[in-house]
Amino acid sequence: MKNIRNFCVIAHIDHGKSTLSDRLLEYTQTISERDMKDQALDNMDLERERGITIKSHAIQLYYNHPNGEKYTFNLIDTPGHVDFSYEVSRSIAACEGALLLVDASQGIQAQTISNLYLAIENDLEIIPVLNKVDMESAMIEEVTEQIVDLIGCEPEEIIHASGKTGVGVENILQAAVKRIPAPKGDPEAPLQALIFDSVFNSYRGVITYYRILNGVLKKGDKIKFMNTNKSYFADEVGILQLDMIPKKEIRTGDVGYIVTGIKNSKEVKVGDTITLNNNPCEVAIQGFEDVKPMVFAGIFPIDNDDYEDLRDSLEKLQLNDASLVYEPETSAALGFGFRCGFLGMLHLEIVQERLSREFDMDVITTVPNVSYHAFTAKDEKIIVNTPLDLPDPTVAKRVEEPFIEAQIITKPEFIGSIMTLCIEKRGYMTKQDYLTTSRVEMTFELPLAEIVFDFYDRLKSISKGYASFDYAPLEYRESHLVKLDIKLNSENVDALSALIHKDKAYYFGRKLCKKLKELLPRQQFVIAIQAAVGAKIIARETISALRKDVTAKCYGGDITRKRKLLEKQKKGKKKMRQIGNVEVPQKAFLAVLKLDD
Repeated sequence: MKNIRNFCVIAHIDHGKSTLSDRLLEYTQTISERDMKDQALDNMDLERERGITIKSHAIQLYYNHPNGEKYTFNLIDTPGHVDFSYEVSRSIAACEGALLLVDASQGIQAQTISNLYLAIENDLEIIPVLNKVDMESAMIEEVTEQIVDLIGCEPEEIIHASGKTGVGVENILQAAVKRIPAPKGDPEAPLQALIFDSVFNSYRGVITYYRILNGVLKKGDKIKFMNTNKSYFADEVGILQLDMIPKKEIRTGDVGYIVTGIKNSKEVKVGDTITLNNNPCEVAIQGFEDVKPMVFAGIFPIDNDDYEDLRDSLEKLQLNDASLVYEPETSAALGFGFRCGFLGMLHLEIVQERLSREFDMDVITTVPNVSYHAFTAKDEKIIVNTPLDLPDPTVAKRVEEPFIEAQIITKPEFIGSIMTLCIEKRGYMTKQDYLTTSRVEMTFELPLAEIVFDFYDRLKSISKGYASFDYAPLEYRESHLVKLDIKLNSENVDALSALIHKDKAYYFGRKLCKKLKELLPRQQFVIAIQAAVGAKIIARETISALRKDVTAKCYGGDITRKRKLLEKQKKGKKKMRQIGNVEVPQKAFLAVLKLDD
């Protein structure tokens, strides 16, 4: 155990975590030159295409120290985007130390601070690493000062490294041996292992990743999951490298995987404790808090016959992505589907993309919204996850919406435009600190609903990509919210309904009607698109009917002949409008997500 080190790599998005992890794999010869590729630990096509890490990845390395001893490193590469912070918190729970990466050309950013606090709360040993020191735009002295101010270390404790050239890799490995404590635990005690991740394999069932805190897990042991109270046999145990390597036993302090042949994904819960069936440990490990979704959206199959397939796909995806939550719901317009909770808009986009690629499920996503609290006259609380849950205005006394504390770090020249954006989103500034002469940290309190759609994209564009953004939930506050309904020929389309602040209802309704006018195909009858708040219509667009020229065969003659034919056509169109249905194409639902493009 004294030669084991468990650590993770944490940083803001795009600070070079995956590239530096590649160099660590190369240096320790965990991966051969022939098999080496960029972002070696990112095994999803989606991660490579977007250049971001979506899932945490654990891998075991072996390092021969100059003092002649051989060390085992369990390294976890974590995501940097705020929407995947739950992945980071789970990785941190399985480690004793963390490499805090800071990009020398960008300096400390919002997610750097957020992930650092997460690591400090878990009593992790922090090793600061200044990455990308080989770049021409690197501000080594300036960023060193920022790190010293942030974590209170000495400048010489900061390791200079480059994920691209491999500079400083040896120093990082030596610092891991010297500074990160070896895992504590009793190999003779009853087995106690923390589940920090799991994946679904079509042939082998659920494969669970864990970290052993006490005891030993051997192949063939009968084990028990303490949360679900179910027992299984350990068909295979082993360690995680680029492939899974089977072993006879996994000892205290190590990280590994277990195959038990579980086919039902609900039987494995991330944060649960594995123990032995005949010699159980007394208490379960305190796992992680259940994740609280921020954004809700309906996911429906294009064909209603695919409903059960979609349920299976979501179950398997939830196993791989513990921050996804869902429950069944029905819609008059879209049939049977699921109400899903996400950590943010990028998370929603990734889940939709993964459903399409990994499970071949094409789905329709409804307008995303957040969870509100409505209170009746008797002060009963109703949780409102969809606009349809909102009680009638005659019954509801008040509605409360969730607020967040947003932390934005940027250059001073962008302060004005960022303040304008946040005020437009109904926010107000609570704090402003100059970290250095060229970096300012601004703290705002904003309604969560306002940052759901396009806030992150607009923040990046007005700051020319220099602003970084992180947020944490605050409490619920009273707000004047209304339900905006979209009507097609006086019929409500519930999937396009939205809860929105009263001041923004007209603008949003007008824009949505215009967008639908562009997207809905013309019919043989007139289609009226209306946005309504209660009984009041606040915006309208009309799609004119496709018309046949019924007077084409009239050559000259009395005008009454033409009028008679036109009147006959008009009656037919009126009857058709009463019985005709308007089909809403899938791209109309997707367009709502991109209203400001």
